Amino acid sequence: MNQLDRLKSWTTVVADTGNFLQMAQYAPRDATTNPSLILKAVQQPEYASLLTDAVEAHRREPLADIVDAVLVRFGREILKVVPGRVSTEVDARLSFDTQASIARARRIVGLYEAADIPRERVLIKVASTWEGIAAARELEAEGIHCNLTLLFAFCQAVACGDGGITLISPFVGRIYDWYKKSAGAKWDDAANAGAHDPGVKSVAQIYTYYKKFGIATEVMGASFRNIGQIRALAGCDLLTISPDLLGELKASEDPLPRALDPKAAKDADVHAATYNEATFRYALNEDAMATDKLADGIRVFAADAIKLDTMIEELA
Repeated sequence: MNQLDRLKSWTTVVADTGNFLQMAQYAPRDATTNPSLILKAVQQPEYASLLTDAVEAHRREPLADIVDAVLVRFGREILKVVPGRVSTEVDARLSFDTQASIARARRIVGLYEAADIPRERVLIKVASTWEGIAAARELEAEGIHCNLTLLFAFCQAVACGDGGITLISPFVGRIYDWYKKSAGAKWDDAANAGAHDPGVKSVAQIYTYYKKFGIATEVMGASFRNIGQIRALAGCDLLTISPDLLGELKASEDPLPRALDPKAAKDADVHAATYNEATFRYALNEDAMATDKLADGIRVFAADAIKLDTMIEELA
């Protein structure tokens, strides 16, 4: 049995790509997208017609509406390949606007439902700001399920769990990147690998906390730099993995033991936590890594959203 098949015996494997033509060979259950992945996909010849068709069908609508139509068009094609759910992201420029995020999420879900895609097959991705979590809490109450992205701090995970959010995506690789850059010449690759990887440790802490206290929110590790990080999180609820790393797992016949187990988590010495807005903001501010990476992630996604806007404006 290859490592990908072994991983699937404990963990739901999700394809982290907008390239739906490539993902089928790995048989993921779900797929995630973001503005950067969609921007990359629409620049490939095989996907150009999806962009032009969506723009043509919505040409007289406001730009934001056309962008959402493009995102949903890709999501619909992805759902022809995966049997489960697709994550579609609210514009990162709305990360600090609760009501605008809610309105955008409702419109995205409405576009899917107009295409006969039930909302149960869609996850709305929102940044894990205080405002984004508040938006997701209201959306979940309406039956619109959410994937809270750009999650780097424990306080973000606790707030999502308390809010009844369907799924969170802690970013393993970006946490790893920050600590490696911060350490500079002092960084020791071997000492910070596997279970000692700072990104892996963050996800394991969240997983343990959720399982210890029976929190239903699913944990989906994301943003991997190498398959060692994936192996160290085998057993996590879900892992969203790029096609390159899926290929590495599929090609390996090495043993893959389970690393995260709900039974072990139940016995962990962990204390319950809770945050209101003031304590959440303070805890996030105290975590330099999380503060830096959350802000950087929003800027990067927003920049790619602007590039996608420009492409669409040129076609419209």
